[in-house]
Amino acid sequence: MPFRVPSPRQLLPVALTAATALTWALLPAPARSEVLYTLETQCSLKQGAAQACTVEATEQDGTTLYRHTIGDRVVLIRIEAEPSRMSLWNPSNNLWTYLTSAGALLSSNTVCFNGMDLCVVNPNYLNSLVEEKPALYEGRDLVRVKFGIDGRVDLSCFDTACAEVN
Repeated sequence: MPFRVPSPRQLLPVALTAATALTWALLPAPARSEVLYTLETQCSLKQGAAQACTVEATEQDGTTLYRHTIGDRVVLIRIEAEPSRMSLWNPSNNLWTYLTSAGALLSSNTVCFNGMDLCVVNPNYLNSLVEEKPALYEGRDLVRVKFGIDGRVDLSCFDTACAEVN
């Protein structure tokens, strides 16, 4: 039986299938996020009354996203590990905006962002900070951080030193 070379029309489906398979193989795997915890707690907005809220913390590629659901409103805080930065999702322009400040009162497990624009009772987050650096937080109660325009920490203070910084 003589060997017959297939026509280009016959090879086209095979070539397209091979090209598609190769393209899919070369694409990076989609980033996977892992839910770290979900917490039913209390939040306040713009110094308003505390109200029930849910905090969901997810981790993805060195970034932790905190989704605060307060009634029908969702507030997102993102913490990037390297370099360390904190930002707030602005739904009006669909952009992340770097925070100007954050503070925590360890005795009440409360953390606030941008002054008191968003305050959350979140023992999970604060306990993780203390566990990471126990010597730094031992005997401390108030911690404040000011961020530069690039979102990186410009200044941090503890307890009475924070009054001197203001």
